Amino acid sequence: MTDDVGRPGAHRAARRRGRLLPTATALVLLLGGGTAVAVGASGPAPAPAPPSLAENPSVSSVPAPAAPAGRPDAPTPDADDTDDPGATQDSSPEDAAAGAEQDAAAAGPEDAAEEPPSPVAQPASVSIPAIGVTSHLLHLGLDTEGALEVPQGDDYDSAAWYDGSPRPGQDGPAVLLGHVSGAAGPSVFFDLARLQVGDTVEVSRADGSTAIFEIYDLQQFPKDSFPTAQVYGNTPGPELRLITCGGTFSDTTGHFDDNVIVFAREA
Repeated sequence: MTDDVGRPGAHRAARRRGRLLPTATALVLLLGGGTAVAVGASGPAPAPAPPSLAENPSVSSVPAPAAPAGRPDAPTPDADDTDDPGATQDSSPEDAAAGAEQDAAAAGPEDAAEEPPSPVAQPASVSIPAIGVTSHLLHLGLDTEGALEVPQGDDYDSAAWYDGSPRPGQDGPAVLLGHVSGAAGPSVFFDLARLQVGDTVEVSRADGSTAIFEIYDLQQFPKDSFPTAQVYGNTPGPELRLITCGGTFSDTTGHFDDNVIVFAREA
């Protein structure tokens, strides 16, 4: 069972003053478990079924925060039967570059004199104490077809950082993903929907430092309504997104119908 989580797609790059964030042109994030990613065939319903946000008292009916003013548009997801992290609103590299130049022109002398932020080391592992998760972090990029590489083989039950997103602790949303289940049963993010607002996520980095994030929202979205801008759009400070699959399992497609997304900001 492999599941969609939207596509960043070919969209205007998220902007920070003076630099452009790297973006994927078309990536497919496959998250459910069961069949190998390359198979894409139907499989049996997982046992046990993963927790649902509908049973989580911490979750309100309020949708995840809207993109702040000035944040670039992001694509909407394709409604296919594989997991996909955001979809396709076209904009050219020229548009993105022009936007960055406008940001730079709007900056005053004091802004121009600001020192650049200290480098942030790459993430090495993630810990989520409330649900007993500890995992080293794979660094996943895009394959030759523009699809996001996903945990496979011996690393199937590991969490991963999408290396086209900011490093945890940099401004912007760092994106972590993990399978919800597999042929052997529950996988690394099986209990993601049990998290509560106020729980923390700890990301250890290669230099020995740790970034701590506090959860402020949890949402569950149908895969054909993936909130690409809310997940991948730029943010004023360091944030974190945890993504897996959830909802009802479809015997027809062999995939879950929804994505569970956890929103957190640096504590």
